[in-house]
Amino acid sequence: MNATPKTADTAKTRRFHQKRELILDAAATLINRHGVRGMTFVDVAQLVELNTTSITYYFKRKELLAAAVLERALERIEHLVAEAAAEPTPRARVERYIRLNFDLQARINAEVERPIAVISDIRALNEPFGSELTARYIQVFRQLRMFFDAPKTADDKILTTIRAHVLVQNMFWLPAWLSQYSTGDYDRVIHRMVEIFEHGIARDGAAWAPDLLPIDESELKVGIEGMPGNFARAATFLINERGYRGASVEQIASELNVTKGSFYHHLEAKDELVLECFRRSYGRVSLVQRAATKAGGNQWQQLSSSMATLLNVQLYSEFPLLRTTALQALPTDLRNDVLDRSNRMARRFAGMMIDGITEGSVRPVDPLVASQAIMGALNSAYDLRDWIKDVEPANAFAFYASTLSYGLFSPPQKPVQA
Repeated sequence: MNATPKTADTAKTRRFHQKRELILDAAATLINRHGVRGMTFVDVAQLVELNTTSITYYFKRKELLAAAVLERALERIEHLVAEAAAEPTPRARVERYIRLNFDLQARINAEVERPIAVISDIRALNEPFGSELTARYIQVFRQLRMFFDAPKTADDKILTTIRAHVLVQNMFWLPAWLSQYSTGDYDRVIHRMVEIFEHGIARDGAAWAPDLLPIDESELKVGIEGMPGNFARAATFLINERGYRGASVEQIASELNVTKGSFYHHLEAKDELVLECFRRSYGRVSLVQRAATKAGGNQWQQLSSSMATLLNVQLYSEFPLLRTTALQALPTDLRNDVLDRSNRMARRFAGMMIDGITEGSVRPVDPLVASQAIMGALNSAYDLRDWIKDVEPANAFAFYASTLSYGLFSPPQKPVQA
């Protein structure tokens, strides 16, 4: 039977969309490995076994391809939020949303679901794509914020926004640690994570009375010989705001008021500076954890003081921690080194919780899951830096930490003056 013009056009359209989806899959994989600016038409073409000219038939410019990949990722997040929002209560919505994210990761791992790009690199897109997709993400976030009861006061609105932020950022953090579990264990991990978000890690009646701990950076065993300390500070701010590829050597040099040649006099490559920023960040986390142990008190006191001190670093200090979104652009061996350091910090938090469970100051939770939830929440606190700057720091720490300390559904404990 000869194909009619209509059926031929239908087949052609179907092939076009299939090939387009394969290109988007390849680009999503590359963005997750190297960031938006590290994704190239040449690499995409190699993954789908086409030449670069064929790629331009579907997407005229790389920016269009990157925007399409991130738009597709946002669409999938929108579907997750919409499906969870259909549940009747805040607790049911949160549990459904967590389960849907784990299910998505399981399907991607099994290669029955298309890869989803990390959306943090939206900030690396040129205009108008960056602004358009950021506005769309804000709408998705507002829908997720409606999982919780409508705020009645200004403090309620702050708390609801923080709760939604910690929840969604922890879902974005899953790929950083979920590979430590087989998909057969996901149900148990889901149960334990839901338990943490429902009830928190502090025992019933535990007060929120943290101490801000001293951070003696002279004890840091990091540093590149001859590199001024302000290099790492400037690079951290720029990368946190613009992403790895968005923070060029020229911009870092301009921020430091030095020439590009002077930059390369101290460093061989930008990767070297980024790795130094990560080492300084995790070095300071380690210093805070050790200072908490030295300060004494029960394990809940040590844990809450660590969280408050690191939130102060992220929200109010002149030198915050480097966001893990910069991991995408590092070579695999360096990326694994950074993740190993992150996991060591998480295990130390887990150790505090194990000791706290034993002594009765911490609720019986899965310490490995809870420690990753803490790492995800602390890492992403930077994103609220400008939004929360007018909130009294003690209240900001209490609101933010309450999400994991007492759960998403209990009123935060008022700060107690130590």
